[in-house]
Amino acid sequence: MRNKQLIYRILIYILGLLILAFGVTFSIRSDLGASPVTAFPFIISLIFGIDMGVCVTAVFSSYILIQIIILRKEFRWIDLSQIVFSSIFGYFVDFAESVLGNFKIPGYVGQLCMIGISVVLIACGIATYMEAKLVNMPAEGLVLAIAYKMPRIAFHNVKVALDCALVILSIALSFMFLDGLHGIREGTIICAVFIGKLLPVIKKIITPVICYIGLEV
Repeated sequence: MRNKQLIYRILIYILGLLILAFGVTFSIRSDLGASPVTAFPFIISLIFGIDMGVCVTAVFSSYILIQIIILRKEFRWIDLSQIVFSSIFGYFVDFAESVLGNFKIPGYVGQLCMIGISVVLIACGIATYMEAKLVNMPAEGLVLAIAYKMPRIAFHNVKVALDCALVILSIALSFMFLDGLHGIREGTIICAVFIGKLLPVIKKIITPVICYIGLEV
């Protein structure tokens, strides 16, 4: 039974990462700005002329370091494997990009629709892999660490605050070092504000489904 439950958890986790990857890709394809998770590494890559994948790994590693600082002795060293799953997520993003290809919904309304799809998919992906209760992605791990130390603030509110902070930081760095705004538009702001707000709603839908297929949560 334990092995069966572990398999369920791994499959649910992988499904969540795949959904998340498609959500991020829809955001990129909309041309209305990168999602908050990828906006900061994107700006760093432009500033230093470093490959995006390297910047994602470096930024995500810094998130883990901050988790260690916040949680100290309560940090689980198994959570260092977040780096491994971040690499898997990178492969999923490449896969999602190959599947979507040059797909775009024409017109500005179509771009907003793609951002809307991105928000829903990212929220679904996060809610799904977190329900597996294995290892969180670095960004969500950081949100959980902050929420753990500030129990009066709900997880989704911390998520919104962190996403908005990353967007503000990305905008500031873009103007400081790139002489203008790059990679961040209204779509980035929409994602930053609404993904966290949508999470508790999505969670109420996804949790019963996961329980139904046999994963005890």
